[in-house]
Amino acid sequence: MAFQIRPNRKESENKTIRFPIEVVEKINEAIKGKDVSFSSFVIQAVEYALENMTE
Repeated sequence: MAFQIRPNRKESENKTIRFPIEVVEKINEAIKGKDVSFSSFVIQAVEYALENMTE
């Protein structure tokens, strides 16, 4: 299944994480003009990665 950006979610817990500047720039470009926050995109990307991991 291909990764698709979904609207923001409501339930959350705060975590602090550092991203390389290049990754932040790529994420900002990917979400530009879409109804999704930076955090929501990262959550969705991590969920997609977890669901599609090979052991």
